[in-house]
Amino acid sequence: MPEITLVTRDGARLAFDCGADENVIAAAANAGLFLPAMCHEGSCGLCHAHVVGGTYEMGSYARDALSDPNQNGVLLCRCRPHSDLVIDLPYPQVDIRRHEVASREAVIDALAPAGTGAVAVTLIFKPDPELGRAADFVPGQYMELTIPGTNIRRAYSLANLPNWDGRLEFLIRLQKGGLFSSYLAERAKIGDTLIARGPLGNFMLDATSARPRCLIGGGCGFAPILSMLRHLADFQDTQPTHLIFGANLEDELFPSEDIDRLRTALPHLGVTLSVWHPGASWTGFIGTAADAFAKYLDNCPETPDVYVCGPPRLLEAVMAVAHERQIPPERIVFERVFQS
Repeated sequence: MPEITLVTRDGARLAFDCGADENVIAAAANAGLFLPAMCHEGSCGLCHAHVVGGTYEMGSYARDALSDPNQNGVLLCRCRPHSDLVIDLPYPQVDIRRHEVASREAVIDALAPAGTGAVAVTLIFKPDPELGRAADFVPGQYMELTIPGTNIRRAYSLANLPNWDGRLEFLIRLQKGGLFSSYLAERAKIGDTLIARGPLGNFMLDATSARPRCLIGGGCGFAPILSMLRHLADFQDTQPTHLIFGANLEDELFPSEDIDRLRTALPHLGVTLSVWHPGASWTGFIGTAADAFAKYLDNCPETPDVYVCGPPRLLEAVMAVAHERQIPPERIVFERVFQS
C-alpha cells in the first residue's frame, strides 16, 4: 500500500497510507486529514499540488483547472499513486482540517435574476437538533451545495453576513450546459431542499492590518467581496478601501443598489466598475479588472492588502500586475471561482 507524505508550505510533514482504489483526497480524509477541495471531480482546481517524488496516474479532469500538468502538477482528487509519493502543498498546515465539516439541509427561500445570466439564491437552514439554525461563518467563506439524490455539488461563496435566522445568500453565474446551472435555470423552485456543507475556505479579511485594502471581484467572485464589505459597513470601518468589480459586458454587472448602500455606509470606500467591452453609452472605466487595479495602484500612496476573487484568468492577470508592482505575496489573498 503506497504511503503519501504531504509537505505543507510551512514545512510540516503528514504521512498516511493510500488504498489501491483511493485518490489522495479520499485517503487523506480516511486518515482524518481534510484537505482543501471543492468539486471532487477535477474541475475546480482547489486541490492543486505538486508531486516531488514517486509515480502516479491522473484520472480525467478539466484542463483549465490545472495549468502545469507537465511539471508534476496534480489535482489530488484525481491523483492515484503507483508508489510512495511526496507531495508539496501550496498552503500551510493550519489550512488542513482535522474534522469533517457539517452538512445540513437548507430550503430554497428565494430565486431572482441578478444581472444577465446570473441568479440570486437564498437558502434557509432547516433546524438541526445539534447545530440549531444559525448561519455561522466568516465573511468571504463559501458553502458546498448538493442536489439531494445526485452527485451534483458545487461550491458558491456567501454574499450575506452571519445571522441567527439560518439565511444563506448566493450570487451564481449560470453556465450554459453546466449541471448545477441547468438545475437552477430549469428545475429549481421555492421550497426545494439542498444539502449545504460548510462553511469552508480561508478567503477572509485580515483584521489586524491597518493598511489600505483593495478588493477585486469578477463575475460571481463579487459575492464574497460583497460579504466582506457588508461586514466592514456593519462595523463602520474607517480604513481606506477600494472596490474593483470587473465584467466583460455592462449587463454582467450585478444590480448597483448594494454598491450604492455600501458607498453610503463606508465613506472611505472607493469604487471602480470596469467593463472590458462596453457599449457606446458606458461612462465608467473601460478595461479589465487587472487594468483597473494597475490604475488604482498608480494613485495609491501605500502598498495595499489585496483581496481578489474570480475566474482563473482574472486571478492570473491581477497577480501579474501585483508581481510587476512588487506587492509582497503575503499581502495578497485570493480565491478562484469555478462554476458549472
